[in-house]
Amino acid sequence: MKRSHIILLGIVLIVLTVSGIGPADRLTWVMEVLPVVIAIPVLAFTYRSFPLTELTYVLISVHSVILCLGAHYTYAEVPLGFWVSDLFDLERNHYDRLGHLAQGFIPAIVAREILLRKTPLQPGGWLSVLCVSFCLAFSAFYEMLEWWAAVILDQGAEAFLGTQGDPWDTQWDMFLAMCGAIIAVAVLSKIHDRQLRQVHAP
Repeated sequence: MKRSHIILLGIVLIVLTVSGIGPADRLTWVMEVLPVVIAIPVLAFTYRSFPLTELTYVLISVHSVILCLGAHYTYAEVPLGFWVSDLFDLERNHYDRLGHLAQGFIPAIVAREILLRKTPLQPGGWLSVLCVSFCLAFSAFYEMLEWWAAVILDQGAEAFLGTQGDPWDTQWDMFLAMCGAIIAVAVLSKIHDRQLRQVHAP
């Protein structure tokens, strides 16, 4: 394993461990870090047979840190979000908005990498549309998971939902995920293509 990847894994494991020490709500913590807990063994298992680009590993690590931080405090109570709210005189903690922007930004590059390496698709318009569509669909599915959690757990899922009284929270979450995906595809495609050529280089 490359040294840079070991460092990234170490950072994620440390953040995951620290986030689990005295979280604001244990059930919320479990639900929020579940994607990280699933991703680590999957990436480890596929590391030799399907190594990802450096960009993708870095983005996945950043997303993991965002999730762990939100899981520890609950998204509505992350201090960074309160700092931003105070700085710009906002009415709510917007850390969850960052989380949903990342929910589109990072998976867009992951989807792009898998589609380019496992299908006949080539860089271009249709690939970009599919990547954005995948992220929007994933975001919608995640909102359904939150809905099912709320139905099953009743008040126990309130911290997991993190709506902060906003009746349009679900729509905002999906919109920001879509925006994140569009930005990622627009800004990172050329860098991603260069790294993909290096992965395929003999």
